[in-house]
Amino acid sequence: MATLCSASAPLLLRGAPTLAALLLGLAPLALASPAVAADSESAAFDKCSGRDRNNCVVDGDTFWFAGEKIRILDINTPEVSQPECPYEAQLGEAASERLLVLLNSGPFELQAKGRNRDQYGRLLRTVARDGESLGAMLVREGLAEDWKGRRSSWCGEGPALARAGTSGGSR
Repeated sequence: MATLCSASAPLLLRGAPTLAALLLGLAPLALASPAVAADSESAAFDKCSGRDRNNCVVDGDTFWFAGEKIRILDINTPEVSQPECPYEAQLGEAASERLLVLLNSGPFELQAKGRNRDQYGRLLRTVARDGESLGAMLVREGLAEDWKGRRSSWCGEGPALARAGTSGGSR
């Protein structure tokens, strides 16, 4: 069964011995067995369509997993549902496809940081595999930008287009 990290749940440091283990002289066991298993989440993801909202990708920074809608909190990707220009639509589709591939490439970890949910009720999580943020991968590939607390325009002049090596204007 899938588990979703909660921001309100106590966080134990991986690899750090628990107080009980130290008191009982079991620190070596605590070091050998992390309290939370890394990369323990997985599912077969598809693109969301129709009313089916189970283990599917909505867009490059939002997906459904185990009955919860999750917003990847460390990135912003172009919109696919209401893009402002053809370039945003094209890049948004590419980001969505890449997130689908990344989620289906093996187990991942959902990490809670800060707020638990956004104003739309979505869980806010960083998604990582082998300790690396999948969002950071999308940023490096030019399919996302680091989250700055608000959405940016992907059309006209702006940081997203500068990274993509364009001179601005609609594409």
